[in-house]
Amino acid sequence: MDSTAVLQMPYIMASQAQKHVTHNEAIRSLDALVQLSVIDKDLTAPPASPVDGDRYIPAIGSTGLWSGKDGLIAAFQDNGWVFYTPKFGFLAYMVDEALVYIFNTTGWIPYSDGKVGGETSLLNASPFGAETRFELLEEELILSGPSIDSLIEIPDRAIVFSVSSRTTQAITGATSFDCGIVGDIGKFGSLLSIAEDSTNSGVIGPTAYYANTKLRVTANGGNFTGGKIRLTIHYLMCSPATG
Repeated sequence: MDSTAVLQMPYIMASQAQKHVTHNEAIRSLDALVQLSVIDKDLTAPPASPVDGDRYIPAIGSTGLWSGKDGLIAAFQDNGWVFYTPKFGFLAYMVDEALVYIFNTTGWIPYSDGKVGGETSLLNASPFGAETRFELLEEELILSGPSIDSLIEIPDRAIVFSVSSRTTQAITGATSFDCGIVGDIGKFGSLLSIAEDSTNSGVIGPTAYYANTKLRVTANGGNFTGGKIRLTIHYLMCSPATG
């Protein structure tokens, strides 16, 4: 192996000439990716006058020096553009939006308070900080293979009422799909439609979870070869008093 497993930074090999070149390449990768702060993710062409160290995420349909680099991390280093492939779970601060994004199976999506697409509605609160809240977590999944797990999780101590789904892009490869969790793959719906814009409200009796739990989408009749679905977890949280 001549590079690291995750960031593909090159190793200095035994009896290698010009070791400083390999070392500097690895340091340059770290300089671009550690504490990632990105100026913009909506440009389709490089800025006219970038400064060494500037980082962008080329938007879909990028052209010129960014052609074919959609969604990658573009870093201007040593008077040229260097491109890095983001890994599942990478976080990036978008300077122009003052928001943190996370990279998952659907690309770069907003990351809010540790949730993906999280929304909350306070029902009641005590004078000492106890709260009862309805909350939502939402994620769009790009489907491939026999099954796929969500990045979002049912939170520990959540009382779940439903996991709803919408097929946002027609599914290929499978004849239907199930939505559930490991050990109960159809808990929130079985034999669901692969047609675009089809929906399901996977209502269950209120169920408490005592560990963070991912959702699992499972293909029926063949593996997923394409398509997208949006999953939404509908749940209640009961927080104890803070004082």
